[in-house]
Amino acid sequence: MTAAAAKGIATRGFAVSGPEAKFEPFEFQRRELGPKDILIDILYSGICHSDIHQARAEWEPLIPSLYPMVPGHEIVGRVTKVGSEVTKFKDGDIAGIGCFVDSCRECGACHHGIEQYCIKGSAQTYNSTEMDRQTPTFGGYSKHYVIDEAYALNVNAPEEALPGVAPLLCAGITTYSPLKKWGVGPGKKVAIAGLGGLGHMGVKLAVAMGAEVTVLSTSPSKEEDAKKLGAHNFVNIRDDEARTAAAGSFDFILDTISANHDYNAYLSLLGLNGVMVIVGVPTEPAALNAFSLIGGNKVLAGSLIGGIPETQEMLDFCAKHGITSDIELIKPDYIDTAYDRTVKADVRYRFVIDMANA
Repeated sequence: MTAAAAKGIATRGFAVSGPEAKFEPFEFQRRELGPKDILIDILYSGICHSDIHQARAEWEPLIPSLYPMVPGHEIVGRVTKVGSEVTKFKDGDIAGIGCFVDSCRECGACHHGIEQYCIKGSAQTYNSTEMDRQTPTFGGYSKHYVIDEAYALNVNAPEEALPGVAPLLCAGITTYSPLKKWGVGPGKKVAIAGLGGLGHMGVKLAVAMGAEVTVLSTSPSKEEDAKKLGAHNFVNIRDDEARTAAAGSFDFILDTISANHDYNAYLSLLGLNGVMVIVGVPTEPAALNAFSLIGGNKVLAGSLIGGIPETQEMLDFCAKHGITSDIELIKPDYIDTAYDRTVKADVRYRFVIDMANA
């Protein structure tokens, strides 16, 4: 599998050619470095559930899938070349790339450092185009990436920790941003709904922020894992008695569940003025009973990753507290199997591809 040749930096990755296709080697070109660009040799790339949704065209027509597709937006690599005007990085630095690689730089969202909400639409790391709306973007399941230094992140972690840092570029910021925005900290009773790639990061971060943390799960077998991750309590949502006892007891719920589920059931666990934030993305629309909110002056909100400043803040927070993702490191020839296992929730808790040795 190849991409149309163009002048640039030759590289290779692993791509799918359609929603039912398997991953295959893929040769393509990265752009030549501009004065503010850096070249990253990718070391590790996490597998996010959104990679699976897009590779398998499960979000269409809302988000079209563009093929050939090289997924991957949880990227950690080494800087090997810098443009003439780069000041943020030098050769040998470790850099990260998250879910987007550019934005309009002119709208209010961009000026306020929340580029993920760029009014003109940010350039996604893959399954998208550059801001010219023509040049396709290919993601981190590859050997190299060229990116403007303003959209790359500084990574301060020991070499052995880097595989577990990669998922922070999506799972980490996706959970950190709403926890911070809604004031999670000491004295707050916080519940994390779901204990997968996002949920386990939510537990670690909320605990580090000083909250009392409870995991809400449909899998009793995950109670031991929840406690190992630092959770103080565990509620099996399918246990009627336990769910009734937990009703009205939480200040904040972070809903990380990507499977279809009943929001009303979780909202009933919030206390007065409680807040539930959705970061998981089910494939089907959910029904919401207005009384689930009205009865307790409750808030149901959503959150989308984070901007560049907040993502850097998250990486620094995680470095300070020694937080990384729990991962299973794989080779590229295992991606298809990893996708199937992720869908079955058969991973603790994130697959990361070893691109350094690919």
